[in-house]
Amino acid sequence: MPTLFRLLVIVAILVGLVYGAMIALATFVEPETGEMSVRVPVDRLNPTQ
Repeated sequence: MPTLFRLLVIVAILVGLVYGAMIALATFVEPETGEMSVRVPVDRLNPTQ
């Protein structure tokens, strides 16, 4: 039984570390915004059927 408890504690610590890393990334990393333009071919705008 102690090995099961030890395994659960290790898994809980790993889950906590991953969760903390996700929160840190979401809090401290800001996305870069910028303009984006994409050329759309005319044949895709008016498809001939």
